[in-house]
Amino acid sequence: MDSFPNEYSSHGLGDYRESSISVMTQSGMSTVGINYQSHEIYQGKPKLDGLPATFGNEEDCTTLEITCIDKHLNLEVVLVYTAFENLDVITRSVRVTNRATESIQLRKVLSACVDFDRNDLDMITLHGSWARERHVSRRKVELGKQGISSLRGQSGHQVNPFLAVMDQTATEDSGEVYGFNFVYSGNFMAQAEGYQFDTTRVVMGINPEDFSWELDPEATFTAPEVVMVYSNEGIGKMSRTFHDLYRTHLIRGKYKNKKRPILINNWEATYFDFDTEKLLDIAKEASQLGIEMLVMDDGWFGERSSDNMALGDWIVNEDKIKGGLKNLVDQVNKLGMKFGIWFEPEMVSPDSDLYRAHPDWCIHIEGREGLRSRNQYVLDFSRKDVRDYIYESLRKILSSANIEYVKWGMNRQLTDVGNSVLQIFRTRKPIVFRHGMIVRSVKG
Repeated sequence: MDSFPNEYSSHGLGDYRESSISVMTQSGMSTVGINYQSHEIYQGKPKLDGLPATFGNEEDCTTLEITCIDKHLNLEVVLVYTAFENLDVITRSVRVTNRATESIQLRKVLSACVDFDRNDLDMITLHGSWARERHVSRRKVELGKQGISSLRGQSGHQVNPFLAVMDQTATEDSGEVYGFNFVYSGNFMAQAEGYQFDTTRVVMGINPEDFSWELDPEATFTAPEVVMVYSNEGIGKMSRTFHDLYRTHLIRGKYKNKKRPILINNWEATYFDFDTEKLLDIAKEASQLGIEMLVMDDGWFGERSSDNMALGDWIVNEDKIKGGLKNLVDQVNKLGMKFGIWFEPEMVSPDSDLYRAHPDWCIHIEGREGLRSRNQYVLDFSRKDVRDYIYESLRKILSSANIEYVKWGMNRQLTDVGNSVLQIFRTRKPIVFRHGMIVRSVKG
């Protein structure tokens, strides 16, 4: 198994390269390996339950589903592949269903594993920082594991959930290139591993660090989608194929095939120091230049006069927005312009009415002092009361006037991640580990 090419690599069964899946059973075992059971081929492309994904119809796509099973665990793993007929694209995702009679904990469920029978490859990843995103890093795939990952609770400008491997002689216009992109905005890993038998394994999926998912009997977990692109005409053709796919098979809505409005945002012009008159002055000048939309940025709500207060207090500040939000929007519309508004609904300031009323609503660890970033905390959206409050607050604002655009900010990553909703998964007999080996079980 340590030299055999695997379509979806096992854990604990003699393949010492990166595994695709691992578990923790009630008896404390993590080994999992799957074998083919059946397959199905059909036209079209299925939706992924609760996840973003590319789409296609019966003329565009053909889907292969391979059902595999670990008979020891009664764990069913369905490998889903969709080929796009007019593009050099195959997408991959995975469904895991627990067919046993007791719960099992998923510790890793990657979305794609590809073994290359060669080790003469280069790798490209994209990295950067605020205002200097998407720098291209190209390097040789060496022995061992190399790649990128995020534990921020989001992907972003630091590293993009993308990886490509290619001929070492590949250029923009020539050579074979294999591109991988993860259609998911949370924690991820993308990795290439050069191995002892002159092979290379590429894997991509949800970052297994801090990941666990309790899978009850007959419940299903769906892993996000990886888009795989092949080019035999260099890096440029790979890029264009991604662009063609996403323009036609990922982007939705009325602006899919039309130009977006040209907008002006008041932020750099005013920061927090604005009112209705200032905004209308900007809109009047902008409309004369043919600009089609005004977006009102941070500072229109609660007592928000700086970036260390009032996040979460989603009530229009009528000392600034004199006459109310509808009055402002109506006047902007009379100038022939659309109106947009800024929100950052995941966040809360310690200095806010919301936090003072509900300090337990932020993500936190009981008894540990929380880390502030940008003078704010992150709301715990696993709580229904938090979701209901945010939904109702935004609904009231968005239904109060002719708001046609939302600028949705998320400027702070996750820390102090705790849990106040889910029950803690416990094995039937707690296990004591020493040096990676089970030495005894204890009653508890």
